[in-house]
Amino acid sequence: MAACARLCGVGQSRRCRRRQRKNQRDPDTDPELDLDEEEERIVGKMQAEGSARCTADTAASGPGKGAISVPGAATAAGTSVHGLGFELPDTTKTTRNTLLDLPPEILVAIFSSLPGTALPNLALVCKKFRQILSTETIWRRRCRTEFGMCEDLRKMEVVGLSSKDLYVKLLHPNRHILGLWQPDIGPYGGLLNVVVDGLFIIGWMFLPPHDPRVDDVMRRRPLFRIHMWETNKATVECMYGHKGPHKGDIQIVKKDEFSTKCNQTDHHRMSGGRQEEFRTWLEEEWGRTLEDIFNEHMQELILMKFIYTSQYDNCLTYRRIYLPPYLPGDLLRPGLFKGTYGSHGLEIVMLSFHGRRAKGTKLTGDPNVPAGQLTLEIDLSRPIQLPEIEKQRSMEELSRLVMEVHGQVQRESNPAQSRSTEPGAEGQGGGGREENQNGLGAAPATTTTTEGAEASTSLLPAPQPFVLPLGVMARNEIYPRTCKICFYGTGLIAGHGFTSPEHTPGIFILFDDNRFGFIWLELKSFSLYSRITDKLQYAEAPTLEAFEEMLKNMQSWTS
Repeated sequence: MAACARLCGVGQSRRCRRRQRKNQRDPDTDPELDLDEEEERIVGKMQAEGSARCTADTAASGPGKGAISVPGAATAAGTSVHGLGFELPDTTKTTRNTLLDLPPEILVAIFSSLPGTALPNLALVCKKFRQILSTETIWRRRCRTEFGMCEDLRKMEVVGLSSKDLYVKLLHPNRHILGLWQPDIGPYGGLLNVVVDGLFIIGWMFLPPHDPRVDDVMRRRPLFRIHMWETNKATVECMYGHKGPHKGDIQIVKKDEFSTKCNQTDHHRMSGGRQEEFRTWLEEEWGRTLEDIFNEHMQELILMKFIYTSQYDNCLTYRRIYLPPYLPGDLLRPGLFKGTYGSHGLEIVMLSFHGRRAKGTKLTGDPNVPAGQLTLEIDLSRPIQLPEIEKQRSMEELSRLVMEVHGQVQRESNPAQSRSTEPGAEGQGGGGREENQNGLGAAPATTTTTEGAEASTSLLPAPQPFVLPLGVMARNEIYPRTCKICFYGTGLIAGHGFTSPEHTPGIFILFDDNRFGFIWLELKSFSLYSRITDKLQYAEAPTLEAFEEMLKNMQSWTS
């Protein structure tokens, strides 16, 4: 700050003071944006000490005592420099050029390019800077550049809201909650995207389409919003329920974690009681009535989810998640996909690539395999060549192909038991267990005919016909009839309550850039996954290491 003061030509007699700040400070202003009094005192002290040192040095040297002569500063007009034969010009009246000499419009352009967090400290330099920093253009640009806000100026005029107030009291204080989050709703999880939407900050909950329409667009529902419409400070409102916005609260628990609270949960109740609430929830969640669902097991799962999730009343804790980064050589662009999961309906899965392996991590889950766990793991070094279309209809033929690779994986991972695993040994029982997770039955990568994942990304074979084997259950009979390539993988299945989890073999089928499938051999079940194309803001991982750490922590959240 002392350097800034010197640039501007501001001495101790002109340093800035925030008059009567103790009595006029806005308690709602973010602490990082306060004009720091301590810093003002430090700047003034440093300037005073520097001035005193200069005076002392000059007095100590005196005339003829080895004082350093600065051309134009210590010589008189027309003084001859001995031995050089010329005279120095009179520069005693030369003034220094400073930032203060620049036109205001140039200063506005300069200040507009600085981060918003640096502007309050800049206002400490002098009165002129403080006046210029009240220019609306500067703060409007910061709102647009840092938060992507294309504000409706007419609405701002109606509300009487300035861009500076919007930045200082709404956008900047709540910047930590922008991004992608997973709510802590037991095994069910979810996907929340907090974004700047007009003059609001809104938390949108993204919901899969109604089962089994996996290719339909995602649904979204507002859970809370923050605005400055009624007062001169940010107001939090709960949007849950059917009676309109009502009072809520948001608290940042710690880094990458925050919680929401509804202060008027009576707004969530309906006049018809729990039965009306359940019917409304079922229509929104599944797009049908309970009478339309004939499967008793599915009815039990649906009722269980309603009872469990409704008890939270939108009082939830959220943990930050990131979208998977895209690296050269990936089989396809990673991202979020909607997938069919039998009686559990559609769930959201994150597909990410890790060298020669691909992982599918659940963002939404169920009582068998909860959110946050791995549902699939694909070995990209072990491709599987499908037989001709006539033989693809045979479940026995598909099982033989997959179990050959599975046996090789087991022999490589445990040579002592290499003779105990035979093709077809898996695929029995597991009554009451359903599709779920992980596939961490990992084996070392081996050389294959495609030279591993790198070759499969750049030299994919021509699309070939594909058909599901007879006897394989599929929630959606409309699936692609051609595929690009298939790989060996494992999927996690477990009993209710995530009991007896087991990584079972299966086959990963890549249909195109936006769809893939997985056949669970033991369950004789097929899951179809379709890419989520919605734009999710503020969701990119800052580094690859941050994404890996987040992925590792997700399992501990729900384990």
